[in-house]
Amino acid sequence: MTLRSRLAELLHPLRASREELDAADEARGATRRGTVPIGRIVPRHRARVSGVLRALTYGPAQSKPVLVGQLFDGTGSVDLVWLGRRSIAGVRPGVHLRAEGMVVAGDPRSSIYNPAYELIGDES
Repeated sequence: MTLRSRLAELLHPLRASREELDAADEARGATRRGTVPIGRIVPRHRARVSGVLRALTYGPAQSKPVLVGQLFDGTGSVDLVWLGRRSIAGVRPGVHLRAEGMVVAGDPRSSIYNPAYELIGDES
């Protein structure tokens, strides 16, 4: 490793955006929790992922109940889709959770339908 590359590595946290720092922190947290990085999940295989719930989308009141949460771990995002649910106690943006289920390919991101999940708190 050259002096220039080592210096660039040391100064990176000072130049990085808040979003980059948060992503790196989430990626380290997912590694500590022993889950698969979302950026490496494979469609049609079961995956155990963890991260922070960035957003929740509620279905229209006149349609069938569905709740969609975007889980982010610093390496990517996956949609967690709960069919038949309009809300889940404790599931809200900003909460950290661990989820497990079958990964389904999607656009713009993969999904896990009706995942088994565990709330792991706001900070982990």
